[in-house]
Order: sequence, then C-alpha cells, then structure tokens
Amino acid sequence: MVTTTALEAELLALAGSVPDPELPVLTLAELGVVREVRMTAPHRVEVDLTPTYTGCPAIEAMSADIERVLHDHGIPEVEVRTVLSPPWSTDAITAEGRRKLAEFGIAPPRPTGPAGGPVTVDLTIRCPHCGSTDTTLLSRFSSTACKALRRCESCREPFDHFKEL
Repeated sequence: MVTTTALEAELLALAGSVPDPELPVLTLAELGVVREVRMTAPHRVEVDLTPTYTGCPAIEAMSADIERVLHDHGIPEVEVRTVLSPPWSTDAITAEGRRKLAEFGIAPPRPTGPAGGPVTVDLTIRCPHCGSTDTTLLSRFSSTACKALRRCESCREPFDHFKEL
C-alpha cells in the first residue's frame, strides 16, 4: 500500500486542477488521467499521467502544464511520466466531469462497467441539448479521435459524443 503525504496530496490536487488542453471544460483530475504524485527527493516530484489513448497528441501539453503549475508552486524538479498500464478508460471520468461535458454540449460516455465483469448494454446516446435519445451518428470521429459527431433528430442540433473506451 502506498502512503501519500499531505504535500503529495496537495501536489496531486494542483496537477489535477490543470485544464485538459482539448476539453478545457474538464480538469485532468475530472478526466481521470493524473494517476499519482510522488516526492522522490526533497525538491523533486514524479507525476504519473495516463493518456486517454496511446499516441494522444495532448499528452505533451498536459505534461508541460503540470510541470508549470508545480514549478509555480515551488517544486524545482518535476518529471511527468507517461504510464500506460493499467490503461485509461472512460470510467475514470468523474461524475462532475460527466456533468460538465453534458453542460458543455458533449454527450458524456456511457459507463462500461468493471473490467472483466458484467456490462449493462445501453446503446442510447442522449442529446446534451434536449435530452432526446433519438440521435444519429454522423461521423465516428469529430474534433478529436476520442469523440464522435452525432445529430439529435428531435432538436436537430449536432453534438459531440465522448466515445466509450
């Protein structure tokens, strides 16, 4: 079991407060990509960051933003490590993150359930504008690879859907 110090918890909160560069309505904590912060020496910190998918182009911006916020907090040496195992899944997005996505006009991902366990199959995607489930897939890819483009047939508004992983 890993013991977290008060300073590590504070630095984790600071790293987690960084806005996602592709979805600035969410913080990295709400997205669930900041895994751990460790003090490895008196003025040195390691941060474990898991991208939403391997090859995510935003990982460099996330790392630089985390380094900046921790440097600004007085930590001179910050190493952000990309950690791929266990892989990130959309279940890591917090309830607050899902609420913010919907409020921002992006349909949040549906829960996928525990790894290796039963999954509730719900194929409906709710329109974040009017709540209708009468939606149509327009494109499997949208402004980023992790989103699809849909249209609501009730209010006729297009919207992004954060795809489940």
